[in-house]
Amino acid sequence: MGEAEVITEAAGDFWRRVADEVADDLAVDAIERDRAGKPPFDEVARLRESGLPAVLAPPSPDGGGMGWRDACAVVRRIAAADGSIGELLGRHYVLSWSTRFFGTPERAAALEARAAREQWLWAGATGTPGPLPRGGLPGPTLTPGLVLDGHRALPAAVDEADRLVLDAVRAGTHEPVVVVVDARHPRVGRDPSHDRLGQRLTGAGTVRFDGVPVDPADVLGPAGRDEDTTPPHTALAPHAVGLMLTQVALGVAEGALAEARDLSRSARHIRALDDDADLLLAYGESALALHTASAVTDRATTAMADALAAGRGLCHEQRADTAAQVAMAGTVTARAALLTGERVLALTDADGIDRFWRNVLALVDRGPAGPTMRAIGDHYLNTVRGGASSLPRPGCDGE
Repeated sequence: MGEAEVITEAAGDFWRRVADEVADDLAVDAIERDRAGKPPFDEVARLRESGLPAVLAPPSPDGGGMGWRDACAVVRRIAAADGSIGELLGRHYVLSWSTRFFGTPERAAALEARAAREQWLWAGATGTPGPLPRGGLPGPTLTPGLVLDGHRALPAAVDEADRLVLDAVRAGTHEPVVVVVDARHPRVGRDPSHDRLGQRLTGAGTVRFDGVPVDPADVLGPAGRDEDTTPPHTALAPHAVGLMLTQVALGVAEGALAEARDLSRSARHIRALDDDADLLLAYGESALALHTASAVTDRATTAMADALAAGRGLCHEQRADTAAQVAMAGTVTARAALLTGERVLALTDADGIDRFWRNVLALVDRGPAGPTMRAIGDHYLNTVRGGASSLPRPGCDGE
């Protein structure tokens, strides 16, 4: 093992231990905080104190960074204790990478250095901008004078973010671009959402831009729309978000099953649960489903880490394979999380256990699986060479 690998492994181990400590802390009052549904100011403070928001960077000898695989493991561990904070942290990690997805290497290096130095928390969304679903409010528009106006619904950290990364359209040309905005600018307004069914503590809401100036250097570049023409490293952005949300859903389901297991174990002095065939079947089905989802998700995580490491050298073939593996992970995890959520509700009626089920419903796609399965099938039929064993990431050299 080389020196770089030793540093990477040591940094990852350190930050996983930190995540364990934060998760244990969050679990103590998870039920009370979920019921209160307040903006996650205290939770973000806990994350900042731990140092976790600033560490998605190349590992260094002083333990100052970790790679994508470790970041995903951290998010999954936090999500097992508190799904909302796991989602907030996961989205932050992906958005902190936006300068690499959409900007120049020089701009990425400068922004990442400042973000780490000033402990920024990132929020935003880089999907297709447009009117808000309720009220028909206009999406963000960037004038030729680089002034931002409009509204944007965000899934996390509306009140807590230091910087926003989001899509906007250029006035006149309607060209979609990605911009970085100072979330604390006085012309940025915030309207938090309240009384959400699940993921109540992410800090979701709407941001309003009323003539917010944007520095030319903070217009990162075009927002990719067509994966066939978008540079492969840019086209990874939505798949990175999808993979991180899969980590969150899997973490929530794992946390739900673990809590139900602990409750069942504590009830053994009341009745002989080991002889309850239905109970054992329910735990067996859920454990198998989550184990399978974990294996598929870990494989997709490795594919994503390798694709991100390729940077601008990423080819369309490896990008497509990574996207397919992320789609498979999301599909398998959604099924496993929904099954586990149902089983946990049936296994115990303990106070607060329903929060896991509500969080799963908020996280997973419950729409028709056909389009995703057809896309996976198209990739396998028309792209993958050889048998099923060749499904892992083909290299860009065609080997």
